[in-house]
Amino acid sequence: MRTDARIEDLLRRLAPQVLGVLVRRHGQFDACEDAVQEALLAAALQWPEEGVPESPTGWLITVASRRLTDQWRSEHARRAREDTAASLVTRDEAFAPPAGDEPVPEEDDTLTLLFLCCHPALSPASQLALTLRAVGGLTTAEIARAFLVPEGTMAQRISRAKQRIKATGIGFDLPPEPERAERLRVVLHVLYLIFNEGYTATAGPHLQRSELTAEAIRLTRAVHGLLPDDGEVAGLLALMLLTEARRAARTRPDGALVPLAEQNRDRWTAELVDEGAALVADTLARAPIGPYQLQAAIAAVHDEARRAEDTDWRQIVALYELLERISSNPIVTLNHAVAVAMVHGPEAGLELLAPLDADERMATNHRLDAVRAHLLELAGDREGARERYRRAARRTTSLPEQRYLEAKASRLG
Repeated sequence: MRTDARIEDLLRRLAPQVLGVLVRRHGQFDACEDAVQEALLAAALQWPEEGVPESPTGWLITVASRRLTDQWRSEHARRAREDTAASLVTRDEAFAPPAGDEPVPEEDDTLTLLFLCCHPALSPASQLALTLRAVGGLTTAEIARAFLVPEGTMAQRISRAKQRIKATGIGFDLPPEPERAERLRVVLHVLYLIFNEGYTATAGPHLQRSELTAEAIRLTRAVHGLLPDDGEVAGLLALMLLTEARRAARTRPDGALVPLAEQNRDRWTAELVDEGAALVADTLARAPIGPYQLQAAIAAVHDEARRAEDTDWRQIVALYELLERISSNPIVTLNHAVAVAMVHGPEAGLELLAPLDADERMATNHRLDAVRAHLLELAGDREGARERYRRAARRTTSLPEQRYLEAKASRLG
């Protein structure tokens, strides 16, 4: 039976809080993560039938703590059989399960958990994967798609990351100030990935997964609350808000994708646009410029245009040129090419795309074909555009994107 959507959202929101409580109390990240997953499964099965308990966080902490107790007792019993019966009795008393729901700490350990998952003892790939799993709530399959690796490979990567935390004895505390900036960079990238997976799902029948975008925004707000003067934290939050503001207009009633230029801007959420634009204005005025701030500034230019034809493309081109200088990557180049095409013509945009053909990171990415198809269509090359749209449709694993690209190809004959 499918879990109620409201319960799914609640469990996703509570999972990192519960895991943080258990790791702070007991250590042993790997055992705690397993116990929390079992508690979440129990809640998903019981709550739809019995109702959500008065203290859902306390319920999850209690159940997960009991799972830990059972696990430790089982492990000790195995060792005790090789030792003495007396030691078993002593250990059982030490691990007596709680009689009722455990108290819920006032402190939310989610931020500490984020920094733990981004510890320098882990490889960058492991940091991203573990945070997406433990804090973001993505499944191993979703994370594997994000990293373009087989699911089994990603499962091993996550398992090794948890074992690494156990082996190195990493403490559950916020990092000291000298380490915080580098750890924060990884944290922000992970939150960015979570948001993107929610805003444009990499696979499946739906274009968007609102529970992931909501979680990414919630966590980024929490980081912003901890570090209110950090320009890149504010920039990422602004980028998320300005992008999320368009969500209601991105699909038609049948779930079909609506591109930015065709969206009904009256359906955009004005409150999110205003909040995001205010963050951009504040952070650009006082903080060193970083890539998230620039992406947010680009999003603000789009969102502040009342009509697509009112978009200040020259300003967007200038912002992308600056972004390319400080944080160049293929996706930035793709978007830059579109902006250049809107100012200088499609041929100029196509010229910017040419070097990406040799970039291994784009070898199987459908977005390069989709952008090239769009620019070829603008240039009047209907046959070339049709072929690229079809090629992009074959490469994407998102059904809404696939249908949109196939429809674009069909309209070209």
